[in-house]
Amino acid sequence: MPDINSIPDVVKWRLAADCAARLPALYDVAFRKVLGEKYDEIEREIWIELSCWAVTIAKDLALPVKNAHDLAESMRTVMMILFGPDYKSETIDVSDEGSVILIKRCPFLDTGYEIGANGEHTFPRCMALTLTTIPALKKDYSVRYVRSMCTGDRQCEIKISPEKKPETMESKKGKKR
Repeated sequence: MPDINSIPDVVKWRLAADCAARLPALYDVAFRKVLGEKYDEIEREIWIELSCWAVTIAKDLALPVKNAHDLAESMRTVMMILFGPDYKSETIDVSDEGSVILIKRCPFLDTGYEIGANGEHTFPRCMALTLTTIPALKKDYSVRYVRSMCTGDRQCEIKISPEKKPETMESKKGKKR
């Protein structure tokens, strides 16, 4: 029997990530039949709680969160740590204030399809995690899904930008027409 230390770390990481990627789909297949629509509500709370762990990882690693680009890069790093080396993504800066995470390969979606889970149930997990994590990392920043592989798009596009502040009466008075 091989000693655990003789197994390369990259192999252990890939196997652990594969296991983690399968769990949501396995739970979905097993519990959705019993819980029905209640399952989505329970699962959303789990993924929101996971966002607390994502924030802890980012803070423990002192990942930058100064602007949208930093947030996108830091989120990609955290997602790679949580989801493993099969998670493939890149960041594109779309403006001085906005960046987009392009996800080209998602192990949760891939393993979900293998197990027979539906991509439509994968999207709310990712959305709950991402929509909660980004504002927790930097207040006044928001996230918007532009495209999603779970809904049939070729890749995911997640836009990160500062929240737009609603115009007040004072700011409207100061504008020249």
